[in-house]
Amino acid sequence: MTDGLRVALVGCGLISLYHLRAWQAAGAEIVALCDIDLAKAEARGAEFGVTRLHTDAAEMFRQGGFDAVDIAASVGAHAPVARMAADHGVHIMCQKPLTETVAEAEELIAYVGERVRFMVHENYRFRPHYMTVRRWIAEDRIGTVRHVQISCRGSGLCPREDNVPFLIERQPYLTGFRRNLVFETMIHHLDVLRCLCGPLKVIAARLNTLAEGLPGEDTAAILLQGRDGLIATADGCLVAPGYPELHGDRLEVIGAKGTIVMELNKTYLVGAEETAEEVDLPGRYQECFDTIMADFVRGLRQGTEFETDRLDNLETLRLMESVYQAAGLEITE
Repeated sequence: MTDGLRVALVGCGLISLYHLRAWQAAGAEIVALCDIDLAKAEARGAEFGVTRLHTDAAEMFRQGGFDAVDIAASVGAHAPVARMAADHGVHIMCQKPLTETVAEAEELIAYVGERVRFMVHENYRFRPHYMTVRRWIAEDRIGTVRHVQISCRGSGLCPREDNVPFLIERQPYLTGFRRNLVFETMIHHLDVLRCLCGPLKVIAARLNTLAEGLPGEDTAAILLQGRDGLIATADGCLVAPGYPELHGDRLEVIGAKGTIVMELNKTYLVGAEETAEEVDLPGRYQECFDTIMADFVRGLRQGTEFETDRLDNLETLRLMESVYQAAGLEITE
């Protein structure tokens, strides 16, 4: 594909703002917006100068006129819309998690086959501080990676004066999720671990719910093993008083000849703190969206592989589901 890419977007919620900005930065033309809530589609349309608005994805596909669809709706809509796209010869960019279960993802991937290109929007590995870590590893600053620890901390599920936690106010659908922290948030961290370490296997996991009235976990500890005895750990808590409401991350990568530490916005080599690089994370929040959309557009134009192709992301989904299995919670629907 060498001509200008025409994109339709399904799901005009909070995250769609960053998707649409990224499509514009990648030089794509946004030709249609779809949301079951017309007011949301109208609001985004006014922001981005898009006049073709829909509340029914099937009707949008029947009218056609676009080369790719960005599925930014809730997870339950991912597979139905992706199937429509494949049936109409439209390339797919789908928000993570691809589906609710591995079985559903495998079925969807088989259905789509090779009819269209298919990428999952898992952009965490493209965040600027993680890109710094990836670059330093590629430059052999620490040698062979031997051990990795990643953690996230936030207070977004701590009660507030109005008794409505920040994350519940921001993402009310979380009150209905039996799988929360790992499914919704730490799937990002698991993908980062795969990106840094290669194939991984969950050895053990423990989950807990500290917030009152929440059906899904808000605290997790995960032990993983990789090639040549590599050990990785991932832990998270969204009920951590004193931390920001939006969680922050800490990463430590121990190599054969050096150690990288990433703490919030600062990345450095242990024992050589003068190497530190700091990132304005709020100011550069858009960057990971721009990077992944650019990868999608480049892949279509040049025929190159997507970094987070649906088959690659299936391995992240399998890792996520195996966490719940290791913790004794297996959900099949």
